[in-house]
Amino acid sequence: AARIIQNMDPTADPCKDFYQYACGGWLNRHVIPETSSRYSIFDILRDELEIILKGVLETSDQGDREAFQKAKILYKSCMNESLIEQRDSLPLLEALTMVGDWPVASADWNKTKEPNWSMEEKLAIMNSRFNKRVLIDMFVWNDDRDSSRHIIYIDQPSLGMPSRDYYFNGGNYQRVREAYLQFMITIARMIREDKKVPKDDSFVQEEMTKVMELETEIAN
Repeated sequence: AARIIQNMDPTADPCKDFYQYACGGWLNRHVIPETSSRYSIFDILRDELEIILKGVLETSDQGDREAFQKAKILYKSCMNESLIEQRDSLPLLEALTMVGDWPVASADWNKTKEPNWSMEEKLAIMNSRFNKRVLIDMFVWNDDRDSSRHIIYIDQPSLGMPSRDYYFNGGNYQRVREAYLQFMITIARMIREDKKVPKDDSFVQEEMTKVMELETEIAN
């Protein structure tokens, strides 16, 4: 209750400016950080929790249950920047191999990969190994008609960009769209270079434009 009162501005007339009345205290005491697009009590709690978690994850894992040990191993692997730099793009290249490679980052994908490539198989791998839903989203959840049981749901997944507005609207949406395409082109060029595939900027531009057109069709 004290925190709620502290975040209010009782000097404001709620009939004239209810937002200032309800949130004025918060606005007066907080500024949105340069690194954030929003700032609320939940963001403060998250920051405090991250500090606590950092302390917990950096303690010895002797005597910990298996789940805690795994969390600490994951944390240490993320903090091992020298090994991350040493491995460079290898983890990404290994992931691409697992899902059947990437045509734009291959010199002869149509000849060596396409004959044995199965979309159903690759969608399943993306879902099971990387928790990434492409084209189709499948999940188990409570049955809307009978809450005592669970059923399989089939739905559309999220798009590459946050919403369909980014694919069709102008202004800032268009700038994000252009940056998104350029980002795909840059990544494709980097992977081709790391795989020692000959440089072919026009081919990469053409292929990534097709990808953008496909995503736009899906968004539509």
